[in-house]
This record gives sequence, structure tokens and C-alpha cells, in this order.
Amino acid sequence: MAGRTIGKLAKAAGVNVETVRFYEREGLLKRPLKTGTGWRQYDDQALHTLRFIKRAQALGFSLREVRQLLALRTNRMDRCGDVRRSAEEKVADIDSRIADLRAIRSALADLIDRCHSRPDQLSCPIVESLSESVRSTDVVRKTG
Repeated sequence: MAGRTIGKLAKAAGVNVETVRFYEREGLLKRPLKTGTGWRQYDDQALHTLRFIKRAQALGFSLREVRQLLALRTNRMDRCGDVRRSAEEKVADIDSRIADLRAIRSALADLIDRCHSRPDQLSCPIVESLSESVRSTDVVRKTG
């Protein structure tokens, strides 16, 4: 159905009206011209674009990356290879974040084990660790 108001567009895409306006301000979504009645009417392409943005975000792409993907979507030259490289970079980034999260989890688990191993101690190993004047990466390396 073409000719949606901003409210109907937002509802169809599963976002709120402010999200649509934000994407317009960011240049991710074209703002349609007003009709003779003064209402902006969004076409099916606007709905497809909104859904594209939301799916890309769900896969972990930032708005900057979504902007690049949108540009690749409209530029037909070599777009598949460029999109593939972008997706491969995203997978590498996710793998890196997973490794970081695993290290953090290991450090926290170690601190929790210290609490359980000596429940009668006067100080808490977790609080002591957080109180130390070291970077969090040092805590992860030291305990992990």
C-alpha cells in the first residue's frame, strides 16, 4: 500500500515515529514531499528501506555501516563483493567482541570463586579488584 502517513509507516515497520524522523535527519530515509493536503505520504520504498535498516541493525551493523550498505544497495557496480567484505569485517568484529566477553566472564567467574572459597573473610575480592587502580584489561589478564 503506497501513500502511508508517518504513523502508518512506523507501525508497518515496527518502529516509532521518532525513529522515522531520526532516520530522515540522518539521511538514511528520504523525506517525502507533502501532498496537497499537507501530509507527507511515504511509499513502499520507504517501508522497504526502514525494514532494511532494522534488519541490518539486528545483525550488528552500526548506522554508519547501514548508510554504506544502503549506498551499495543502490549502486549496482561491484556491490556484492563490497557487501561481502563488509559482512566479513562484521563477523571478525563480533568474534573479537566474543573473545573479549569470554575473558571478562572468566575474570568475573574467578572473582566469584574467590568469594565462595573464603566466605568468612573480612574483605570482598570483587570489591578489592574493582578498587585497585588498574585498567579492566589488566584485571582480566591477571585473573583470567
